[in-house]
Amino acid sequence: MTAGDGGGLATGERVLLVDPRGRRYLVRLTSGGAFHTHAGIVAHDDLIGRPEGAAVAASTGRRFLVFRPTLAEVVLKMPRGAQVLYPKDLGAILLAADVGPGMVVLEAGVGSGALSMALLRAGAEVVGYEVRPDFAAQARANVAALLGEDVAYRVEERDVYEGIDERGLDRVVLDLPEPWRALPHLEEALRPGGILLSYLPSITQVAELRRELDRRRFAMAETAELLRRTWHVEARSVRPDHRMVAHTGFLTTARLLAPEEGQAGEGPGGGAGLSGPGPGLSPAR
Repeated sequence: MTAGDGGGLATGERVLLVDPRGRRYLVRLTSGGAFHTHAGIVAHDDLIGRPEGAAVAASTGRRFLVFRPTLAEVVLKMPRGAQVLYPKDLGAILLAADVGPGMVVLEAGVGSGALSMALLRAGAEVVGYEVRPDFAAQARANVAALLGEDVAYRVEERDVYEGIDERGLDRVVLDLPEPWRALPHLEEALRPGGILLSYLPSITQVAELRRELDRRRFAMAETAELLRRTWHVEARSVRPDHRMVAHTGFLTTARLLAPEEGQAGEGPGGGAGLSGPGPGLSPAR
């Protein structure tokens, strides 16, 4: 059953329960199962067969709402080993890297699989490199739980700093502490015009990456951070929420240049001076 078919909730599905105070719980439905909370016990059998948006009474009489979870809700509630990328960054990554159906994407540093889910949902074929076996296993499990086993997803337990086997990649997304160490391999693995996107928490890491991009065969480098502020809207009380997820990380993108005639293209210096919009181009506004 998928979120788009509108049918009744089924055994084996994950659903989102919302309690009277707006707290959210991710639950997998099982016949005869029950969800226990301080607000009461919700029987799974009372949910199975119901439509999305139904209200169900718990054992205390308190009413819970039930929905199929969005990708953002799954990401924030799913089991994890590594810290996941926040939904606000996932959406920006898909657009900044221009990920679309049929593209082949290398993701290095798959963590708990949040970004993998977003890339796959966008229609891409994803190859993941992850050095930690526990993270790789968690990512595979989370992706399978959301999208099933039959998706174009492969995770290898290996270090992208030591090399990349794939060639002709459309996009590369790095969630690594030293992405500049992968740039020599990316010059061989990415197709000309392909996009590199790097997620980094610290501006000092970004500065090091941008310096190395200037030395190599990359152009049009840009860096941004995204701040998302939610609002409290209730009767006459309208104000920003007291808490917000502000800085989470910096997104840096760059595009690979074609080798110049007579150059092999693997050495440094090919992109010197081309970071930014380049000659004759105006920065995007």
